[in-house]
Amino acid sequence: MTENYTALYEEHKKLGASFTDFGGWQMPLKYSSELAEHHAVRKSAGLYDLSHMGEVWVTGPDAAAFLDYALVGKISAMAVGKAKYSLICNEDGGIIDDLITYRRGDQQFLVVPNAGNAKVVAAAMAERAGSGKEGGFDVTVEDASARTSLIAVQGPKAQEILLRLVPAVQHELVTGLKYYAAVDVPFMFGGTSQGLLLARTGYTGEDGFEIFVANDDAAALWQALVAIAEDGELTPAGLASRDSLRLEAGMPLYGNELSLDGDPFAAGLGPVVALSKEGDFVGKAALAAKKEAGAGTTTGRKLVGLRGLGRRAGRGHYPVLKDGNTVGEVTSGQPSPTLGYPVAMAYVDVEFTEPGTALDIDLRGKAEPFEVVALPFYKRQK
Repeated sequence: MTENYTALYEEHKKLGASFTDFGGWQMPLKYSSELAEHHAVRKSAGLYDLSHMGEVWVTGPDAAAFLDYALVGKISAMAVGKAKYSLICNEDGGIIDDLITYRRGDQQFLVVPNAGNAKVVAAAMAERAGSGKEGGFDVTVEDASARTSLIAVQGPKAQEILLRLVPAVQHELVTGLKYYAAVDVPFMFGGTSQGLLLARTGYTGEDGFEIFVANDDAAALWQALVAIAEDGELTPAGLASRDSLRLEAGMPLYGNELSLDGDPFAAGLGPVVALSKEGDFVGKAALAAKKEAGAGTTTGRKLVGLRGLGRRAGRGHYPVLKDGNTVGEVTSGQPSPTLGYPVAMAYVDVEFTEPGTALDIDLRGKAEPFEVVALPFYKRQK
């Protein structure tokens, strides 16, 4: 697999990061202790490089109508400044990726796909721009991933930390920003003030922000945040803690909980699919048929949370058992640092998905007791 490096790779090396391949990118796995980084995000704040994620701009008179066709959600209903979680599916209803779309203007949207899927999503959207209606859509689809970095500050002190880099007269832009919304904010770093797109979004279950910045300016912004980190309130964190945090928060990961072989209803994402919106969208007929057939409700398997009753954790692809018979498969699992017991997400036959249902995970030949619980495992105090 091709190795890609973010604009912050050298900064991570300076901090002594351990690296791992993720979606073809060399990314920090951890800097010191992944457990310490996990707890830092829950108690204070963590600093992440998410520059492996994609950024695709969709602009033009038909931008809203096009995204209604290209994605499963009703993107045209979004107000300017808001963000929306959605899916891009194929004609069979399989999930190509889950993504967030930000509306930056009446005719301007920013779509953020996952790292390993960025090029696939950009290509699919470019192809869909030429179809869906006679003559195609009057839009421009521009993949800006290669020149854009993304830095996240996640945790209960995230807002307080970011305010140190924003002029006092502009603080309300940050403090007044709602969850799943974005705004242009002037940041002071590298000896200058620069307007950057700030989103109140994240993947940890905590309050937090994601900052879009040009590659050329990413290192200066990162260094300004690391200087704050040296005060002890912000901790550079890697993908290991991001994974344990998102699992506790019950957030799906593409390639684990989501895939081309799955569907939104089994994944518990039925509300994301706007079957009632006007006009066609890619995958609509197949998704309508799946819903009608009872996918994730009366037929097939459904994604559930599993709480371990012992000390051993289930891992991805381990079988889920009921009375010794396989009834499901783990998609993600590990000990929960916050809760102190093992947690897992798994696809389980629908008849065994009621909270409180006793199940086992086959841990290499030994049945370990778990029970079905409602997701998320962890929810922050607001």
